[in-house]
Amino acid sequence: TSGPGATNLVTGLCDAMMDSTPIVAITGQVVRPLIGRDAFQEADVTGITMPVTKHNYLVTDPNDLLRVVREAFYIARTGRPGPVLIDIPKDVTNAPVRWEYPPRIHLPGYRVPREASPEAVAAAAEAIKAAQRPVLICGGGVISSEGADGPFRVLAERMDAPVVETLMGLGGFPMDHPLCLGLVGMHGTFAANRAVANSDLLIACGMRFDDRVTGMASRFAPKARIIHIDIDPAEMSKNLPAHIPLVGDCAAVLSQINEALGDWSQTLPEWRAQVRAWQEQFPLWGVRRGEEIPTEPDAVPKPQQVIQAVQAAFGPKAIVATDVGQHQMWAAHYCTRTEPRTWLSSSGLGTMGFGLPAAIGAAIGRPDREVVLITGDGSFQMCIQELATVVQERLPIKIVLINNGYLGMVRQWQEMFYKGRYKEVDLRPGMPDFVKLAEAYGIKGLRVRRLGELEAAVAAARAHEGPVLLEAVVAEEENVFPIVPPGGANTEALLQPAGR
Repeated sequence: TSGPGATNLVTGLCDAMMDSTPIVAITGQVVRPLIGRDAFQEADVTGITMPVTKHNYLVTDPNDLLRVVREAFYIARTGRPGPVLIDIPKDVTNAPVRWEYPPRIHLPGYRVPREASPEAVAAAAEAIKAAQRPVLICGGGVISSEGADGPFRVLAERMDAPVVETLMGLGGFPMDHPLCLGLVGMHGTFAANRAVANSDLLIACGMRFDDRVTGMASRFAPKARIIHIDIDPAEMSKNLPAHIPLVGDCAAVLSQINEALGDWSQTLPEWRAQVRAWQEQFPLWGVRRGEEIPTEPDAVPKPQQVIQAVQAAFGPKAIVATDVGQHQMWAAHYCTRTEPRTWLSSSGLGTMGFGLPAAIGAAIGRPDREVVLITGDGSFQMCIQELATVVQERLPIKIVLINNGYLGMVRQWQEMFYKGRYKEVDLRPGMPDFVKLAEAYGIKGLRVRRLGELEAAVAAARAHEGPVLLEAVVAEEENVFPIVPPGGANTEALLQPAGR
């Protein structure tokens, strides 16, 4: 496409850039003689997308096309992955060329680091042996680096160290592992944030210390030395000082560290006992937290219960995609991911509407896996027209729509930080009938209003051969906890509703 189609692509490219997702986007451009003349559907696509792509091309010579395509895929997938755009004028597309696929790639200015320096690895090994309160952070790089989850798990178990995960890192380390404390940061678990705050060594693997992870950066892991493993040297000491920077591919660097440690391993009973105490002090959800958990069959279900029912039915092997909002955070806590590439969510850019296209991609790319989309009544309407693609491609995606009648996360912020002054967050006056809408596309629609209907409805959705939209009408003003208030440190997270 060209012009408006290409500009509509910008948000997706920016999302991929923020989350280090490899994408090759091919856009159309006006014929070469009309470039710069404001022709019909002309846009400076390479100029517009330069800040949100790893690299981009405007192909003006048809003979460059094969080389450019090969380079684009190589650049997108190597080093720190990211989006690459190729803008092709229509007359270049139509021009005949000799098929001569380049036998090799020649990019003299592009270097892909693989292994860290032996000196840095040795320093990391010594720091690991000396630590008494270590914590490992599993970031998205543990997943994008092929095979990195194996040596990461080996290192964690040898160190007897708790593991926390970023939103992009969910599944890089099994969430049901005894060492896993779950999500860290703004909506992280009490135990995860406390462990980081009290650690004396932090091993951050494949992550960039963004503000949603660190909260107030000056109070994030204030007692810890930081070993930062990342393939992008630009991330070293960008947001937090890296005392021992290890630039390289996560899988390779983790293997280097494990080799440098030899046959060393340890147990840390006092540190583990303290971490368990934090886990027991504030579990994610339950009676000890003060929440009212409905149990009566006629009760309105809470969104957490819906997501727990989905997890129970589909298990850890299903690929879960989410949109952005409250449901995203609940899914991050209650959809227990135990292996890489089973969690798809917009993290850095936080793009509402991400979920359905992501689920479509997962269903096409992994037809052997069940794919579940967890979405909200606000986010789902951003790309709802892609239901047509689901039907056209016969994709058996199961869509679980959490309907609380609000733009939930914005409403929660207005309630908690703006004295309850709600503004433009109530979606109920214009809310469509999602079941009828799904049926209009030829998709089976189900609706749950009572807790007693939930388990059977989820089972029916899973059993159906084709796509299903299951709308769960839930408690309207349920809030996500924990939550770090704006500008606060992670240790200042609000853990439960006020007054409890």
